[in-house]
Amino acid sequence: MHAPTFTRREWLATVGAAAGSGAAVGAAAALFPSGRLRAAEAKPMRGAFMIMSTPYTAANEVDYDDLASQVDFLDRCGVHGLVWPQNSSEQRYLTKAERLRGFDVLAEAAKGRRPALVLGVQGADTAGMLEYARHAEALAPDGMIAIPPTEATTLGEFRDYYATLCGVTDRPIFFQTSGGAPDVVPTVDFMVGMAREFPNLAYVKEERAPVHERMLALRKHRPDPVKSIFGAAFGRQWLYEMRLGMDGVMTGGAMYADIYARLWELHEAGKHEELRDLFGRLLLMLNLDRTIPGIRLYVLKARGIFKTTMSRRGKYSFTPDQIAEIEYRLDAIRPYFRA
Repeated sequence: MHAPTFTRREWLATVGAAAGSGAAVGAAAALFPSGRLRAAEAKPMRGAFMIMSTPYTAANEVDYDDLASQVDFLDRCGVHGLVWPQNSSEQRYLTKAERLRGFDVLAEAAKGRRPALVLGVQGADTAGMLEYARHAEALAPDGMIAIPPTEATTLGEFRDYYATLCGVTDRPIFFQTSGGAPDVVPTVDFMVGMAREFPNLAYVKEERAPVHERMLALRKHRPDPVKSIFGAAFGRQWLYEMRLGMDGVMTGGAMYADIYARLWELHEAGKHEELRDLFGRLLLMLNLDRTIPGIRLYVLKARGIFKTTMSRRGKYSFTPDQIAEIEYRLDAIRPYFRA
């Protein structure tokens, strides 16, 4: 259960009203000792955060039952965060009504679960983002993430977009560095400056080239004002990023969720040889993505997470030879399955 949350505007109004009361100011400081709002039971934004896949029925409608049950699966796998909907969730193919209903379904399914729930509130512009952000805020998730606006033409518009989001929520916000307007580059200095101005906008999902140079530049500003730096790209470089001291991975990996969770546990325990071995086993699957399209959907269905291999990106089918290769490689990670 979250402590009461307020918008930045409400917080300023509260401070103003309390200015004449030392007791009131002291109470506010006790609630918010860092000078900003936070949930009393905030979950750490570190570890294996899975961007959830979107399931569909045979009629190509979002399967909300499978979406909800995916939460249970991921919780049993031991992941640290649940994220939806982002590009790995086919968010660009979802209608506004589907996204908003998905928020409701996930907020209910995630109640009492260990992983942090992070809702994706991006829009093409600020007005579009606001509708998702306000709906998400009413559901009290653990955090939000926003791809930059695709219709922006300047960094100033990026700033206004994220500043407006920070006016809606004081929960942790992830700044995703890719997927927005192609000609607008969020520089490291820009993101650091935003984090200083808006302390909850202090979490970065870094996937813009040169990724590791940018991560190392961001690392110089952690833990203040940058709180967490995450990698992506299906975790193909996560072993290196863990060794660089980054804070986690946020990627579309629900079908291998228990493997990602175990990798983080091995990293945290300093079991470097086991970590390297298991990461190599995962790469056997990740490298097959380029050879057998739709393999991730095959695994989601094979593990009983989804009923179908339906996708709005296209139709997928698998030959006996392809199935044999998938199963052969899955055998390397099956001993680590938890759910």
